[in-house]
Amino acid sequence: MRITTWNVNSIRLRLEGLKRLVAEQAPDILCLQEIKVSNEHFPEDFIAELGFAHCLVHGQKSYHGVAIFSRTAFERAETRDWCDNTDSRHAYVRLADGIEIHNFYVPAGGDIPDPEKNEKFAHKLRFLAEMAEWFARRQRQDNRFILVGDLNVAPLETDVWSHKQLLKVVSHTPVEVAALAHLSASHRWCDAVRHFIPPEQRLYSWWSYRARDWETSDRGRRLDHIWVTPALRPALRSATVQRPARGWPKPSDHVPVTVTLEP
Repeated sequence: MRITTWNVNSIRLRLEGLKRLVAEQAPDILCLQEIKVSNEHFPEDFIAELGFAHCLVHGQKSYHGVAIFSRTAFERAETRDWCDNTDSRHAYVRLADGIEIHNFYVPAGGDIPDPEKNEKFAHKLRFLAEMAEWFARRQRQDNRFILVGDLNVAPLETDVWSHKQLLKVVSHTPVEVAALAHLSASHRWCDAVRHFIPPEQRLYSWWSYRARDWETSDRGRRLDHIWVTPALRPALRSATVQRPARGWPKPSDHVPVTVTLEP
């Protein structure tokens, strides 16, 4: 099974990119974030033409929104609200083989890394804390869960272009890294990408639109993740971050991340 996650930053602007992604990566499961479209206006026919007969869309006009597409049927499909907020940030499905896939778009957190001064940052920390509590309550040794999405935190020093310069920048502050570590411990999650790509190696999945030449400056961050529970760790076979996608026509500022498993 091959699963790909991508923050598309508006699905209707990335249709050609989606077609190219599916042709190059051939995912069995495709998870998108920031689709930025309500359910009734989602291009479901286009997705079906790409070979995904089964869809769970949790959309929202102009903002947020997540979606899961599959070539095989869902046994169960649900969405969940967080922090007493109805933003569309989490959808999850259970497949016939018992694997449960959770697709998240964690709040970005604004610009000021202080929860007392910035409600958006406080929301982000609360969101991560609620995620950790929820998964901790559901923890079982035989759970076969996959967590994917834009978690909006770059945890390692090598997940950002400059650890020193980004310590006070939202997405890499110590408090966010600690919150993500708490979430990781909630179900003993395995970082499937770093399982294959050593933590000593610099690795990014996002480059700002503000950079005139994103590739030359290479001021990236690894914000997009795929994690698996311990029961699925032996099934991991490969992981790729599709860096060239940042240079496609009409690119998202994020690139797709793909993991292959043989469960």
